[in-house]
Amino acid sequence: MAVVEARGKQGDVPKVVKQWGEPESRNCVLAASIDSRKRDPMLAVARKCGKIELLNPVTGDTRVVISDASDTKPEDDPIIGLHLFRRERTEERSRSCTLLSCSTKGNAVIRSFEVMDSPEDSVPTSSTSKWNVCAAGSVLCCKVDGSENYAVVGGKGVEINIWDLDKCNKFWTAKAPPKNNLGIFTPTWFTSATFLRKDDHRKIVAGTNSHQVRLYDISAQRKPVLSFDFRETPIKAVTEDLDGYTVYVGNGSGDLASFDMRTGKLLGCFLGKCSGSIRYISRHPDFPMIASCGLDSYVRLWDVKSRQLLSAVFLKQHLNSVLFDSAFADEEPVQNARDVLENEAQRQRVDENQFEDEEETLPVKRKKKKKKTRKEGGDQKTSGKENDGIEKLNRKKKIKRAKTLADDDAWLPEMACSPCS
Repeated sequence: MAVVEARGKQGDVPKVVKQWGEPESRNCVLAASIDSRKRDPMLAVARKCGKIELLNPVTGDTRVVISDASDTKPEDDPIIGLHLFRRERTEERSRSCTLLSCSTKGNAVIRSFEVMDSPEDSVPTSSTSKWNVCAAGSVLCCKVDGSENYAVVGGKGVEINIWDLDKCNKFWTAKAPPKNNLGIFTPTWFTSATFLRKDDHRKIVAGTNSHQVRLYDISAQRKPVLSFDFRETPIKAVTEDLDGYTVYVGNGSGDLASFDMRTGKLLGCFLGKCSGSIRYISRHPDFPMIASCGLDSYVRLWDVKSRQLLSAVFLKQHLNSVLFDSAFADEEPVQNARDVLENEAQRQRVDENQFEDEEETLPVKRKKKKKKTRKEGGDQKTSGKENDGIEKLNRKKKIKRAKTLADDDAWLPEMACSPCS
């Protein structure tokens, strides 16, 4: 697991600033969720070995370690869905944390913990809910809406359905589409799903293994209201945009594109094809950019307007998830703001002193004796040359000050994204 930092609003020149743990197959991250806040942020990761860890995304310190004491091997029932609920901090030295996890066999668990300063002091609370979201098949996608009251679940042999997290019951299930014109029925196989709007759980966008993108509206009907194909490989990642109608779709061959779900129109493909399957797409909550990662071991930052590649960083391992820490900010410019102002004032004083010294050391031209044939305007020409020299020095000083101020204002706020593998 690594932390990548990119300076500027357009994510230029990313670099790996931190790396937590060694790359091991047993401890690879299958799912991740972040509660980004300015005070006491939290990062939850589900590992292949069956453990769920709550980390500090700034320092990487482990706050809570969760391991299920069950007879099922973690390899037989891995966690594919993870969501860290956003909760306000109630006490100064403790914090209530709620976590939702879902495995491929449909075992969903909501746990609550009191997170203390040390991992040993963190204890689970009595509020734990367990249920099963599917009777057969394998769950491959699980996503929680913006209000954190509903979750959408789908997979291989599992139709898209929505669950009420407060009551732990299912209140809507999609209906399989009919056979096509050739009489061929496509079996249910959903690979990714998301809510079209963060504040509306009624519209769902899902990707299938048969390279289809489907839009469901639970207030209209159980069948998809819109369906279209995207290339010839399975859809692996679907993420919604902030506008409420645009989605970003990535497939198994590394193609990335954006669609308008009001009409199903292809808005455009992102330039620069990935060399491996795309496994996760994350939309930045503030800046117009998305991050993608996959099996080619690259984290890429894209401009959502021009759909061009901004930057990429190679992390030497397969990547399953990438998250933005929206509350992250570089503290160095804030800490040195006073120093910047003092340096600017000092530069101005130095420039003024240099100007005064240069003015004192200006060569004094000796006046020639007036000839009888020269008019009185000759003295005015000599004084005019001296004034031109002083004006040139003033112009140089103004240009130098403008360049100095431009260099001081060149820094921009920073962003950080945490790719998990």
